[in-house]
Amino acid sequence: MTQKNKVYLSIFLIWLFNISGILGILSKHTDWFLGLTPLNLFLYIAFIAFHVDKINWNFLIAFLIPFTFGFVTEYLGVNFGLIFGSYEYGENLGYKVQGVPLMICVNWAVLVITSADISEIISKNKYIRAAIVGFLMMTLDIIIEVSAPRFDFWEFENEAVPLQNYVAWFIISFFAYLVFDRFPIRTNKTISYHIFAAITIFFITFLIV
Repeated sequence: MTQKNKVYLSIFLIWLFNISGILGILSKHTDWFLGLTPLNLFLYIAFIAFHVDKINWNFLIAFLIPFTFGFVTEYLGVNFGLIFGSYEYGENLGYKVQGVPLMICVNWAVLVITSADISEIISKNKYIRAAIVGFLMMTLDIIIEVSAPRFDFWEFENEAVPLQNYVAWFIISFFAYLVFDRFPIRTNKTISYHIFAAITIFFITFLIV
């Protein structure tokens, strides 16, 4: 299989899983499909890794940077009400460590990597790119927060998302990118664009229905 065909196949699968997830959640099998959320997040990072030129220490470090940023900040939020506010995770994001689903940390990595690829088509200045990453991830979080309690992903105390949550998303994403950028990896930007678009469209759909 040629590289081009691998990309086409991956794009097809990304949207197949995405559209199937939307239709499944809207069906009478909602709970079953929501339970597959960890698998879906794993597949996103798998698609990214599949199209990286070489899986080496550089890639692993680059992945672990946003993963670790995510875990530390989520740990402080879930256990002490710091940074994002007071909230707790539900059951549909899978296995937890100290109240933090490991897949939410994978999600941090997926979003930083894909947002970084988008930012690179807009600016060559790393600080502007970091601001773009922060803006993209904060905007996506605003969209996701509407559906998070409904999907049993997470829920804030008193069902009110504090403004500090969105500010924190921007700031943490900004600095996570700056550290991530020190370990450049050659991802397939087309795959990143489709993954970010698929995630965004998925949650926008549930703002409407």
